[in-house]
Amino acid sequence: MFNKVLIANRGEIALRVVRACRELGIKTVGVFSDPDYNLLHLKFVDQKVALGGSLPQDTYLNEEKIIRACELTETSALHPGYGFLSENAEFARKLKEKGITFIGPDADLLERMKNKLQAKRILEEAGIPVVPGSLEPIKDEKEAKEIAEKIGYPLFLKASRGGGGRGIRVVREPHQLAEALESAKREGKLAFGSEEVYMEKLLTKARHVEVQIVRDKEGNVSHLGERECSLQRRQQKILEEAPAPFLTEETREKLRETAIKVAEVLNYTTCGTVEFLVTEEGSFYFMELNARIQVEHPVTEMISGIDLVREQIGLAAGEKLSFSPEEIFLRGHALEMRINAEDVNHNFSPAPGKISRFDVPRGPGIRVDSHCYSGYEVPPYYDSLLAKLVVWDCDRDFAIRRAREALHSFMVEGILTTIPFHMKILQNQDFRVGNLHTRFLEENLEEY
Repeated sequence: MFNKVLIANRGEIALRVVRACRELGIKTVGVFSDPDYNLLHLKFVDQKVALGGSLPQDTYLNEEKIIRACELTETSALHPGYGFLSENAEFARKLKEKGITFIGPDADLLERMKNKLQAKRILEEAGIPVVPGSLEPIKDEKEAKEIAEKIGYPLFLKASRGGGGRGIRVVREPHQLAEALESAKREGKLAFGSEEVYMEKLLTKARHVEVQIVRDKEGNVSHLGERECSLQRRQQKILEEAPAPFLTEETREKLRETAIKVAEVLNYTTCGTVEFLVTEEGSFYFMELNARIQVEHPVTEMISGIDLVREQIGLAAGEKLSFSPEEIFLRGHALEMRINAEDVNHNFSPAPGKISRFDVPRGPGIRVDSHCYSGYEVPPYYDSLLAKLVVWDCDRDFAIRRAREALHSFMVEGILTTIPFHMKILQNQDFRVGNLHTRFLEENLEEY
């Protein structure tokens, strides 16, 4: 096991990793930007390194500063959390050259996964169903029109190295295609350093269902069930639950089996998430493999009893899975609501500021992952996530009831948050009966 781990992240995920490391007896190093000097996890780390600066590119995305912090503190491993450098193949390669373990997949696999087109080609050749669309980068507008006519509208244009909802454009009519293509290319170049764009059919009533997998270096593999992630705004998830409700048992089993096959085809080791689109008819298509810990991992932990962050650290250290598939018993139902500092009435725009009061709900089956506290100043430079409210109960109906009560008790004053928005979602009859799909919020937004 590692002697010391540097956490190259901030916020709730940094605190989550610190706690996992402490449980494993591992010393920790925290890095921080200028506005993050008072983050909660920094009270629990063994060493702290100031990165200097405020913007992501000057701090948590600055590879040289992060590597220098590792060297100064003689760190043996680095946990990237999610976002920032968590799926950066070149960064993982640089760490390896320095003798520092990247807690995640190796650089070659990250490179293959980051290029979503390459991953789709590999898996289609292995017989995995992929979303209809292009399997090569689109050369120009003429080729884009030809592919669009073949697969039909509406469709997505996606940056081949994109992620987190960025580099995606929805095209509903032919006259929108040219502008959307150039826009996706520009954002792909700016955000991910590549203008490569591909096209996918937009499956209008599809659900976003993902399967959690874990695999060690000896090839032992298991799934830990699936999560429903269809409730999204701006192509970004806002509420997740596990297991995915309203699937037939046949579809559920096929999804889990296919996710394991994906891990084996790609020789994927560590924790990961295989994401699918599931149609109304029960057909499903591979979208991507997220080669990191997911924001929504707590709902899987709640129904499985497996600590995914601890498991991830152990796998990176070369250990076997701490359990066998036969030992896994998925129990009950869990919901996760992302509490963001956002103005729902203005297209979920960020709403930073000072939190004058921060009181979290407590009680059976309630978990809050957060770095916030009364008096904390939410900076404008980073993601707007304040907390993840996770609830568990014996079934979905009682989990929803518990979630509503927990939201009533969640007090955040001084800034705008998505708490009232989540209350309305949980009261929505379509949500309650399972009329879920990726455009659910878009189609129902007026009532919110």
